[in-house]
Amino acid sequence: MTKPTYRQVPAQVDLPALEHAVLDFWREQKIFAKSLEQSEGRPEWVFYEGPPTANGMPGAHHIEARVFKDVFPRFRTMRGYHVARKAGWDCHGLPVELAVEKELGFSGKQDIEAYGIAEFNDRCRQSVTRHTDAFAELTTRMGYWVDLDDAYRTMDPEYIESVWWSLKEIFDKGLLVQDHRVAPWCPRCGTGLSDHELAQGYETVVDPSVYVRFPLTSGPLAGEAALLVWTTTPWTLVSNTAVAAHPEVTYVVATDGEEKLVVAEPLVAKALGEGWETTGQSFTGAEMERWTYQRPFELVEFPEPAHYVVNAEYVTTEDGTGLVHQSPAFGEDDLKVCRSYGLPVVNPVRPDGTFEEDVPLVGGVFFKKADEKLTEDLQQRGLLFRHIPYEHSYPHCWRCHTALLYYAQPSWYIRTTAIKDRLLQENENTNWFPETVKHGRFGDWLQNNIDWALSRNRYWGTPLPIWRCEDDHLTCVGSRAELSELTGTDQSGLDPHRPFIDDVTFACPQCEKTATRVPEVIDAWYDSGSMPFAQWGYPYKNKELFESRYPAQFISEAIDQTRGWFYTLMAVGTLVFDKSSYENVVCLGHILAEDGRKMSKHLGNILQPIPLMDQHGADAVRWFMAAGGSPWAARRVGHGTIQEVVRKTLLTYWNTVAFQALYARTSDWAPSAADPAPADRPLIDRWLLSELHALTDQVTQSLEAYDTQRAGKLLSAFVDDLSNWYVRRSRRRFWQGDKAALRTLHEVVETVTKLLAPLTPFITERVWQDLVVPVTPGAPESVHLASWPEADLTAIDPELSKQMVLVRRLVELGRATRAESGVKTRQPLSRALVAAAGFDTLDPELHAQITEELNVSSLASLSEVGGSLVDTTAKANFRALGKRFGKRVQDVAKAVANADAAALSLALREGTASVEVDGETITLAPDEVIITETPREGWSVASDSGATVALDLEITEELRRAGLARDAIRLIQEARKNSGLDVADRIALRWTSTDPATVAALSEHAELIADEVLSTDFAQGEADDSYGAPFTDEGLSLVFRLRKA
Repeated sequence: MTKPTYRQVPAQVDLPALEHAVLDFWREQKIFAKSLEQSEGRPEWVFYEGPPTANGMPGAHHIEARVFKDVFPRFRTMRGYHVARKAGWDCHGLPVELAVEKELGFSGKQDIEAYGIAEFNDRCRQSVTRHTDAFAELTTRMGYWVDLDDAYRTMDPEYIESVWWSLKEIFDKGLLVQDHRVAPWCPRCGTGLSDHELAQGYETVVDPSVYVRFPLTSGPLAGEAALLVWTTTPWTLVSNTAVAAHPEVTYVVATDGEEKLVVAEPLVAKALGEGWETTGQSFTGAEMERWTYQRPFELVEFPEPAHYVVNAEYVTTEDGTGLVHQSPAFGEDDLKVCRSYGLPVVNPVRPDGTFEEDVPLVGGVFFKKADEKLTEDLQQRGLLFRHIPYEHSYPHCWRCHTALLYYAQPSWYIRTTAIKDRLLQENENTNWFPETVKHGRFGDWLQNNIDWALSRNRYWGTPLPIWRCEDDHLTCVGSRAELSELTGTDQSGLDPHRPFIDDVTFACPQCEKTATRVPEVIDAWYDSGSMPFAQWGYPYKNKELFESRYPAQFISEAIDQTRGWFYTLMAVGTLVFDKSSYENVVCLGHILAEDGRKMSKHLGNILQPIPLMDQHGADAVRWFMAAGGSPWAARRVGHGTIQEVVRKTLLTYWNTVAFQALYARTSDWAPSAADPAPADRPLIDRWLLSELHALTDQVTQSLEAYDTQRAGKLLSAFVDDLSNWYVRRSRRRFWQGDKAALRTLHEVVETVTKLLAPLTPFITERVWQDLVVPVTPGAPESVHLASWPEADLTAIDPELSKQMVLVRRLVELGRATRAESGVKTRQPLSRALVAAAGFDTLDPELHAQITEELNVSSLASLSEVGGSLVDTTAKANFRALGKRFGKRVQDVAKAVANADAAALSLALREGTASVEVDGETITLAPDEVIITETPREGWSVASDSGATVALDLEITEELRRAGLARDAIRLIQEARKNSGLDVADRIALRWTSTDPATVAALSEHAELIADEVLSTDFAQGEADDSYGAPFTDEGLSLVFRLRKA
């Protein structure tokens, strides 16, 4: 039987090529399907996929959320859960309609209706499936495991029926109502928008800010004064109906000697400027009620009396004049106030945003463009007091970017305000990552919740399932089966979209008169908010399945979804089931271009996702998204940032794997019962295994807390320690085929591979196939079918960890002081002296690590050597001491200067020091005293945070020869590499030198050199023709030739 062995692992890795091979393996072996089958019957961990709209191409930002939506289901699967992952597509809504309109060259609803609703909706249906292949390619290429073959689509009849059922539930609770309210309206799209859509479309604009005179025509000031009114929407003055004053605010008359104006008393100076004085006349808003005035424009007729002062509590004195112009057709507060006075609602603006043609001056003009003409007219008639350009944030359509107007119209609303307290309670029960979103962005949104404007006057969407007869009786229908009962005909095959659903009528159940469907469709955000149940066709299908998978344990999208999908999921779930749809939500920051700007075609800074992954590897992009900075913050992504990820973490991990594979194969080693048990291995092995268990525990805790950044930092630091400390310090043991070292590194690589697997599924799969499967009987076929490693907390040795930290700190100091001295690392030195807390108790094995690393012959405590190696001075750190002692700082500084500097330094190294000031003992911290240590001749000294390392720089002839031997070893190792020899190949070598020092060094250290360079025949002398080309080094005056032995 062939002995098991690792597969060969190349030293260089092409990550994209590796990933394509792994994709083939997953596909051929059906690994994702196996992971679901293997975990069937385990506890459910429920994840919901937020559906993208596939009428556009995916971008780099689509990778970000998909990384998180893949990491945690993989992690939970390895932790022993069953995690179903059903993909979905958002198919309805304005974005789809606008894209099709653009394709067809349409400019609005009139073009759609001329073309035909059925034909238009058919084009929309085709549009939303056009790019599903591109999304599927992205999903597959990045290793996002989700079931695309059984994806839900919000346009499928069974999905729509589930949505209808939920709307009927809400209707039956009295929470779905029609009302005439002012709501955001897009004149381009010809439809109202909901508040959460409104929040996604604000843009900075400059509008005219005008102060206008409204001459009073009744009351004590009639004919002698004017109300001064401020507005940033001059176009609404055409339909001015009233002026609102706060009943409790005092309003005063002010004059400049030529005219009198009425403004709120606190705003006189701000509104009028210099040169105005009050006349002494004052009135409360309540006293001014029903004073009449001359309206600013006489362009439209009013059917009933209007144009007088009304009282309103919402008026403030923070800006403007304290008098607010009322136009109830275009403002929610205005409508409420004017309704309470029985005032008419006059609307001269058509749904397309233009004024009625018969309106003088501005007929046919778009509302925003009318401002200029109207302002000019006010100026000419002497009514304009002041005109200032005003920069502010104004709502625009989130899809077509047209300026919105607030428009009084009948619309269907879900009364979310009625469940506000329940929404707030469900939010309290939800874990937000980051936590600040709970009571910040999302909590504020819920606190200021208004009713959901559900209906849309559009075409491609879920039709609102409400039928109305001429007596205004309403019937809400919950399914096509119910529709069949009501019509007496089979509607099971009906396409529930417009215009087909519009043709369905039935006798009103209350009065027998014909009921026809209301014309609206619903907000597409309601579709996506219904996915927890509608994806299963609930309640008409999969009842038990849905109930076992509601609510979700986890969802994740970008931060903007706090006012989108996160809100609608919680709202629909609470409305229908009295419980939010999710328990944990990871809220991600936006991805920016490398220059810090938003990615856009216009700026030319878009990163295409597939080319990005095929250049750097999907694992590198995933690692950056998950661990490259805080996932909650906006982050810049570019080729440079991703390349750094590859270099620092993935290649370091790969190089360690390749190193293990190389020396295990060279030594013909595979894990076996003959390997030493952990307790019998050297201290550095036991340290590494202790750190591994600590790592496993901390990474598990981090991922349990949805903290990929911390998990990434922990793994990256461990991989760096593994390569640049453990492997480097143990290299000679691997050359010698040391079973303890090989077994330790094998165990570590296997565990780290599992810990990395959810984050970087490709490279870990390859490592699993190369280093685990071939040598582990019964190993899972894939790392993604393996169980998550369990940390053995009893195997963690905090004391050993602390000691190794000290060892590495001393090594760092020693290397720093050697570099400062100019003595190269390969030159052996006789001794190093150390002063540090804990040094005296270090194990001899750890002493040996320091000695070898610093290339010194011996190591001793500084206290063992008589006399000081440095001249020490101490002086006060005035910046630090000044905060504590104020005027006494000079006295303290004098005490520090007079103290024994060496004693102070020693005390501060241990913790704190003390000095006497006027009979009082003052305790000093290390940052309050500046210690300067100057090495004495022949020594190099480095100190930091209470630790000191001193190197004896005297180089004897013996040490010099040892250094020359080390130089020769380096040259020969490079020659081996350049000759294409395998690391295990033995060589024969012949050398000559004209330098007596080199000859002496190579002769004295021949055995050491031969051992290091694997030479079985190492001798001085000329080489024959069987040896390779000569290698020459002028510094050593050395010529040598080698060949394979």
